[in-house]
Amino acid sequence: MVVPRPFLKWAGGKMQLVDELAKRAPVQFQVYHEPFLGGGAFFFHLYRLGRIRHAVLSDINAELIATYEAIRDRVEEVIYLLGQFPYDRDFYYSLRAKDPWQLSPAERAARMIYLNKTGYNGLYRVNRQGKFNVPFGRYKSPKYYDPENLRAVAIALRGVQLVCASFETVLERATKGDFVYLDPPYVPLSATANFTEYHATGFDLTSHRMLRDVALNLDGRGVYVLVSNSDTQLVRELYNAACFHIDVVWAGRAINCNGRNRGKVSEAIITNYPVRERQLWA
Repeated sequence: MVVPRPFLKWAGGKMQLVDELAKRAPVQFQVYHEPFLGGGAFFFHLYRLGRIRHAVLSDINAELIATYEAIRDRVEEVIYLLGQFPYDRDFYYSLRAKDPWQLSPAERAARMIYLNKTGYNGLYRVNRQGKFNVPFGRYKSPKYYDPENLRAVAIALRGVQLVCASFETVLERATKGDFVYLDPPYVPLSATANFTEYHATGFDLTSHRMLRDVALNLDGRGVYVLVSNSDTQLVRELYNAACFHIDVVWAGRAINCNGRNRGKVSEAIITNYPVRERQLWA
């Protein structure tokens, strides 16, 4: 049996951090909420561990959510289309030029996966008009056609509620005993280390403060909260309330245009659970 794994490359992806995150997940919870879905690495990891009962996955990126929906509901159509796509520079730019919202759901998803796996450095980036603008990448054999994994992903997504919405709307859905994982675009370590072009609106300091307020609100309602972010003084100041516990772990940079900047960096894992409930899972 093929176990599902992320089918997209994503800036800030959590493949190297999922074990540390899972160790700090609450022992028991009702519904799992992830409002910064991205590549979904933590969701797929918890699914493989048998920890997911019900899930609501959301993101502000409409094309991303539409891609997840197409894989959940039309996976064989998506697989067929990807099997027809050549790895070719001219084809890449012709596909990139198409308006995704003029395509069928399966065509839109296949386009998203193909551009993501064949574009330069695995980036998802849009301009101010919201148009994907990553140039063609050079790979020996990019794996955009992966039918076994896509079918496994479709199975993992059965019954999952997918929502295109901003992160604060999680407050409308999460109730006592639920578990919310918040993985925002990180507070940059430097002026150049900023991936806010993931969505045309960006994610600034005001957004990070609003996210902290959402975490405090969820805590007051009895919801388990886990936040990941960069290990910076700003993050420590934001989450200095008594309800938060900060652990520091080391993780590798998955995406960086400068290969010399892909080493290990410290990251903060923040939880709101009482110490007695923060049992580390093997």
